[in-house]
Amino acid sequence: MVVRNLIFWLSTKRSVTNSIARRGMKLGFARRFVAGETLAEALAASRELCQQGRNVSLNHLGENVSTEAAAREVCASYIEMIEEMHAKNLAGNISIKLTQLGLDLSKDLCTSLADSIARRARNLGRTIEMDMEGSAYTDATLDIFEAVQRESGNTGLAIQAYLHRTEKDLQRLAPLKPKIRLVKGAYREPKKIALQGKAAVDANYKRLTTLLLEGAAQGIFLPAIASHDPFMVAHAQLEVARLKLPKDRYEFQMIYGIRRDLQQEVHAAGHTLQVYVPFGTDWCPYFMRRLSERPANCWFVLRSLLAESNQQAPRQRIA
Repeated sequence: MVVRNLIFWLSTKRSVTNSIARRGMKLGFARRFVAGETLAEALAASRELCQQGRNVSLNHLGENVSTEAAAREVCASYIEMIEEMHAKNLAGNISIKLTQLGLDLSKDLCTSLADSIARRARNLGRTIEMDMEGSAYTDATLDIFEAVQRESGNTGLAIQAYLHRTEKDLQRLAPLKPKIRLVKGAYREPKKIALQGKAAVDANYKRLTTLLLEGAAQGIFLPAIASHDPFMVAHAQLEVARLKLPKDRYEFQMIYGIRRDLQQEVHAAGHTLQVYVPFGTDWCPYFMRRLSERPANCWFVLRSLLAESNQQAPRQRIA
């Protein structure tokens, strides 16, 4: 836990992330979890996944733009992502972050930009998904999601299992019959807002998984079970079997480069698997958060750095 908290804290320090960013792509260790810095690299990685029978969800890394011009630029890049996926016939969608679309500046601006992305996707027969960010943005995200979903009908939303409010939020969203990506939650939230401790979060994740899958059986939700925890995945598989859900009424989601063994197992079992494919120049904070999630990830990077040091160390001359 100490190591996880340290890495998570370091991920917020720009001097640290800049230092890692200068070497991560060059050495290759960042590519385990990040598809690249450009859209072209992300599309190439996505093509490989699609050829293996997976779907993809492209995610352009970054948060919290500070100007309207930057928000509109991000909006244009999201639309380009959709159009490129469509042109290359890649199965899947894109995932958008509302703070990249000016949520800190204007809720109306953000809603307008998100709606324009959803409309363009709908015109191409595509869907989009909205990421959920920290608790300060939850209410606004729900409001914007509802507005966009009512208008375009092709938008999914990430919901965090560790928040106390989540079941009520699902009840609120049920009339829209939405796609819901159920995640545990990755932000540091106080106990008055969020469950604390793995056991409590796991128990609520299982309970909400059952709620969503039972809702799927009634045509209310399209659940996306987004977890790399084999116990959460196993629980979802048992519930899918119990409810005899058809494969087009649910899916599993996992992140590029994480638990590739479990991804293969889920896919081999015949379930729809969508892989979240992150890319962009602002990849380092995201990359470090992935490191904090599993000690094995840290050792993977340390081995890469040690290998680089050994290659660069001057050889001693033999007399």
